[in-house]
Amino acid sequence: MKLHNDRKTVVMVVDDAVDSIRMINDAMEEAGMTVLVALEGNQALTISQNITPDVVLMDALMPHMDGFETCRRLKENPAFSDIPVIFMTGLSDTEHVVMGLNAGGVDYVTKPINTTELLARMDVHLANARMARSARSALDTAGQNLFAVDRGGNLLWSTPQVCRYLADTGQPGFPDIRAQLEEWLGHNPDPGHTMPLQVLDTSRSVEFLALVDEREYLLRLRTPQNQNTATAALRQRFELTLRESDVLLWIANGKTNREIGQILEMSPRTVNKHLEQVFRKLGVENRTAAAACAIRLLATQ
Repeated sequence: MKLHNDRKTVVMVVDDAVDSIRMINDAMEEAGMTVLVALEGNQALTISQNITPDVVLMDALMPHMDGFETCRRLKENPAFSDIPVIFMTGLSDTEHVVMGLNAGGVDYVTKPINTTELLARMDVHLANARMARSARSALDTAGQNLFAVDRGGNLLWSTPQVCRYLADTGQPGFPDIRAQLEEWLGHNPDPGHTMPLQVLDTSRSVEFLALVDEREYLLRLRTPQNQNTATAALRQRFELTLRESDVLLWIANGKTNREIGQILEMSPRTVNKHLEQVFRKLGVENRTAAAACAIRLLATQ
């Protein structure tokens, strides 16, 4: 069975049983994939510091560090947030299945491994993971520097650009950021509220967007800009009037026509008339597309 990729899929197999590794390695290579082997958890963590595989096949029970703890440790690295981890175990009882899923796994197969079934499951999870990464890359392209944390400020996922700013494993100051986020979120901020944040010696701010499923705090990382500089950049790039650039700037900041009218001291109807001209000059049809154009430009300033 051949997985449908434009490049070779990289699989990390974490297992202390040599016979099992040999069988899986043969099946993966026959399917056109590259196999990385770790004989125990710490070795898998070492490999993960230099290489991010497309999928991980994890033995549940290993000496020193079991597969559940290894998976948890791997998932602390934001680069692994979308990487599917499939547990391989001779234990099919509910307790161990739940432990694997709680540790960050997406699926499990029981030993002895049926390689045809394993490859089919991998195909599904790889397609889902690539779709998620594609969506986050698209958000990055649109200038939407988004990430999500839990109530304790622990990073759950991020778009690629934010990952470069907030990489948990490579950012010594991240524990301080985590503590600030935990304290701020503990006050239950309303959507749209922001908190100043110092990241890599750069003054930024974090905007709270929404609470998803009562556990995932969706945030946006922003670089504070001088309003006059921002409107000047919009005006020059898109050949807008002063008022049109003001309206576009607030559209990019997620404000409604009513809110923009209050800020700029004009009626919502006047705001809408300015927007019609903005859409025409940007060659877009709606405020979402206009906001994306503005955000992309301002992200480069």
